[in-house]
Amino acid sequence: MKSSERRMKLILLLQQSNHRLTVNDIAEKFDISRRTVFRDFNALSELNVPVTWDEYSGYGIMPGYKIPPLMFTSKELATIMVGLNFVKSQVDKTLVEDAEGVELKIKELLPDDLREFMESLEERTVVDPYMNYGAEKIDGGNWYLISSAISQNKSIGFDYRSKSDEKMTKRKIDPYLIVFFRDHWNVIGFSHKREAIRNFVLDRMSEIQILDEKFVPYGQIDTEALIFRSDESSSKIVVDVSESALRRFEANLPAKIIKKKRINPNLFRLSFLFDNLDFINEWLLQFPREVVIAEPEVLIEKRINLLEVMMDGK
Repeated sequence: MKSSERRMKLILLLQQSNHRLTVNDIAEKFDISRRTVFRDFNALSELNVPVTWDEYSGYGIMPGYKIPPLMFTSKELATIMVGLNFVKSQVDKTLVEDAEGVELKIKELLPDDLREFMESLEERTVVDPYMNYGAEKIDGGNWYLISSAISQNKSIGFDYRSKSDEKMTKRKIDPYLIVFFRDHWNVIGFSHKREAIRNFVLDRMSEIQILDEKFVPYGQIDTEALIFRSDESSSKIVVDVSESALRRFEANLPAKIIKKKRINPNLFRLSFLFDNLDFINEWLLQFPREVVIAEPEVLIEKRINLLEVMMDGK
């Protein structure tokens, strides 16, 4: 690590630590000598960084000190550009506008060489081109308001448009997570109407309000369990996947694989739980030759019926 990068990280460490740090703490953190730590503090002093010291507890930094946002390395800036380009590829136009605003503010504060570097990456770093160039930008739900409710552990109320019949209903949930899946954002939380964990698509939510009702999640939030949850309505799905498609299948499957076994040199048998057979039936169509449904029988029948509808054009 370059000395300039290490010193920047030292400032951040002092800012974010909830207690003072000793020279030994810092030397161990960066795998450097005590002598190098003292040299770093001398360098920060020359830059007028308000480092404080207490003979009993060690080093800290003056409360309220803000590190200049232009102190990025080129690698960190490239990472930021990848993140911003991902957000700008979203179908939610509010997210796109917010990402463009963040990008503009960063550019305004960067020195010329880093600004030129950032601009050179802007058009040459493309994340998910099919969403970026092909999908129409729409209002995707007030993700920021929902995020605020999550951070405060407050319930939200909203109108929800059902996918099955387009009917609008009033809903109230305790929001736990915001999750991006494929081409849309979702909020997962406890539904007061169903008295169970449910998933809601953000672009089907409107008139969202943070309610003056705090909730206490039952135990610690288990992100993986909430995303890959199953219940009595879930069916066990067993499919045979060719080795050539295995990586893509596992990376995109909207469920957690519970069993995986190689059954011949080029074929794997995978099992998972899913609660919507119609959805998974259509999802599996993206693997027309690489995936064969082994069970349940009802899913195989749904596949035959769906193919007949596709052939008939009805």
